[in-house]
Amino acid sequence: MIELSLTDILSFLLLAARWTVFLSAIAFVGGGVGALLLLLLRYARPRFGGRFMPVYVEFFQDTPFLLQLFLIFFGLPKLGIDVSPLMAATIGLTLYATAYLAEVWRGCVDAIPRGQWDASASLGMNFVQQMRDVILPQALKISIPPTVGFLVQLIKNTAVTSIIGFHELTKAGEIINNATFQPFITYSIVSLIYFAICYPLTHWSRRLERRLTPTGHR
Repeated sequence: MIELSLTDILSFLLLAARWTVFLSAIAFVGGGVGALLLLLLRYARPRFGGRFMPVYVEFFQDTPFLLQLFLIFFGLPKLGIDVSPLMAATIGLTLYATAYLAEVWRGCVDAIPRGQWDASASLGMNFVQQMRDVILPQALKISIPPTVGFLVQLIKNTAVTSIIGFHELTKAGEIINNATFQPFITYSIVSLIYFAICYPLTHWSRRLERRLTPTGHR
């Protein structure tokens, strides 16, 4: 057993928390780009992604994220593609985020009245102009609360990547616990750091949801 001060433990965990934030940011941005592409393919005419998007989304929503991570980390080397824990975690979380954000944003686009499509089409707008100038600006307002809410879930799901050896916050907590045999102190600090990261986003998401929801529907 190694004797570590509370300051040493906190410093080590905060350094690891940077990787949690970094991984979450990369996966969220990459997933957002992927989700937007899937969304455009779904509604484009002809609808090239009309069948592909539901299959993709259903696969990632109906299988455990841990299994998806194992398929990438242990499966790709079998195909001759070596992946580091960071690369596997990034790919896994990005694909996961793409599926969930695509479904969230699809619901937001579907919430736009059909009349908006018809009115913009009657003005001679093509598909790209309709999406850019009419549909997406309205859908964006609806999508902000659930998107921020998903970001919180994404941050918490980075903890799963500790299983493949990625040194994020949860993995750092495991290392500290194995060295000090102080699970209560170690994991209490880990929980507080997750809370400090996620609570502001959760609070902001709830405030946005209340602000964007009509008074009569609250």
